[in-house]
Amino acid sequence: MQDTSKQYDAIIDACKSLFIKKMCDYGSAWRILRLPSLTDQIFIKAQRIRGLQQNATRKVDEGEVSEFMGIINYCIMALIQLDRGVVEQPDLSTEEATKLYEVQVGITKKLMQDKNHDYGEAWRDMRVSSLTDLILQKLLRVKTIENNKGKTLVSEGIDANYQDMINYAVFALIHLDAS
Repeated sequence: MQDTSKQYDAIIDACKSLFIKKMCDYGSAWRILRLPSLTDQIFIKAQRIRGLQQNATRKVDEGEVSEFMGIINYCIMALIQLDRGVVEQPDLSTEEATKLYEVQVGITKKLMQDKNHDYGEAWRDMRVSSLTDLILQKLLRVKTIENNKGKTLVSEGIDANYQDMINYAVFALIHLDAS
């Protein structure tokens, strides 16, 4: 578990660094995005990863690593939006956004550690393509929950699905040795 924790932190550090740089470039313009827009952005990235995994040729010179990192960051933005609500104008400084980012990472990493304990690190024997498919499945679930105005009868909510997607993307990046 200790190895996983260090690997997890290294991946998140790389993603957070990118998030902070984009905050410096664009500010918190993402704060105006409604959850379905963020879900669709994540879906586009996951579909591209699946396409890269299935297609022999690629026309854009960005690989799976940058797309998985994007999934992580967009999921964290979505979790922040769930917590804080959507705004009409950007309202967070880089420092505030980074603190909120770290809070969501802390919650999500704890979930990963609990599940990793119970599942015995089964993800280590999974293929990156399976992790991609699980992310796509979670996205389809989120879209259904969004279409049902956030209501579920017996299933976990949108937040748990975003957290699982973050953790699957981290696992994929560990497999791809992207830290």
